[in-house]
Amino acid sequence: MWDPDRYLAFADQRARPFRDLVAQVDATDVREVADLGCGPGNLTVGLALRWPDAHVVGVDSSAEMIAATQAADRVEFVQADLRDWEPARPVDVLLSNATLQWVPGHLELLPRLAGHVADGGWLAFQVPGNFGEPAHVLLRELTGTDRWRDLLHHLHRPGVHEPAAYLDALLDLGLEAQVWETTYHQLLQGEDAVLEWMSGTALRPIFAALDAAGGRELFLADYRELLRTAYSPGRHGTVLPYRRVFAVARKPGR
Repeated sequence: MWDPDRYLAFADQRARPFRDLVAQVDATDVREVADLGCGPGNLTVGLALRWPDAHVVGVDSSAEMIAATQAADRVEFVQADLRDWEPARPVDVLLSNATLQWVPGHLELLPRLAGHVADGGWLAFQVPGNFGEPAHVLLRELTGTDRWRDLLHHLHRPGVHEPAAYLDALLDLGLEAQVWETTYHQLLQGEDAVLEWMSGTALRPIFAALDAAGGRELFLADYRELLRTAYSPGRHGTVLPYRRVFAVARKPGR
């Protein structure tokens, strides 16, 4: 389903929330780091520089993403579902960047993830909070029309909770937690810049379904027209609001 090249087309913009998340993890004496949902691994490799004494493992369920990773000192990549993955030893820093929205019931998964964290270690994640933006609303509406409903009704729709729900869940686990949100205003270039942006993430399951059944280009034509109406380029380009929800929590101990 995933296309590393398409995902990396906006690598700089997609990296900003990851860097902002990692900056708030005040971990020292780090020996073991895990990045769940590592994608093509370009950001995971940077964790070995952030914690130079640590072994870093990147985990992703996509064979295509894991195949696109590149070897680096002290960095290991594993194809696995994060719901089933088990670390070889307790993890000092457990990260998940823009991944949990794809996992049904991920709020109930937090106790398991926290269980992988060593005493005194850190659990940190960020998820998109922009499903109310026109790009996503129009996509949901289009997939529900008579033309596309039968082909696409079975797809899992990514989803997240509001920040307060994550804060409560982490505090309930006895963690020291901070939760916040940030809206980035991404400046994109090109007539169909928002379509290109969505092609790297939210459109991937739809592409997979339509490539098998036919109709991908027709669907893109419909969606393209909707986006062109919703996002009129300004004098500097097209501005795409990009809201993210962040959570950083520390496990007591040490």
